Amino acid sequence: MITSFVVWVDFRLKPGARDSFRKLVDANATASVRNEVGCRRFDVTEARGEPDRVVLYEIYDSEAAFDEHCRTAHFDEFNTHSAPLVDTKLVTICDLVLEATP
Repeated sequence: MITSFVVWVDFRLKPGARDSFRKLVDANATASVRNEVGCRRFDVTEARGEPDRVVLYEIYDSEAAFDEHCRTAHFDEFNTHSAPLVDTKLVTICDLVLEATP
C-alpha cells in the first residue's frame, strides 16, 4: 500500500560550491517543513568522503503536495540560485510503501 510520495535528489556540486549550496538548500528544507502542510520530511545529507555530493530525501503526503512545493517562492529561490553551483542533478521519484517507525 502506497502511503506517501518520495523524492530523492542527488546533487554533484562544482568544486568549492558546497558551503554556498548548503546555505540555499538548508533554507529551502527548513521553509518546506515549516510552511508546507503536505511536506512531511525534508532531509539534507552529505555523502561521506564525497565533499561535493549532497543528497536530499523528501516525503510528501501526495504528488500534488510535491507539485505545490515546486511552486513555492522558497523553492524557486533555491532552484534559481543553486543551479550555477551544480554539476549534475539526478531526481528519483518513489512511492513510500512501508514506513517502519519505533
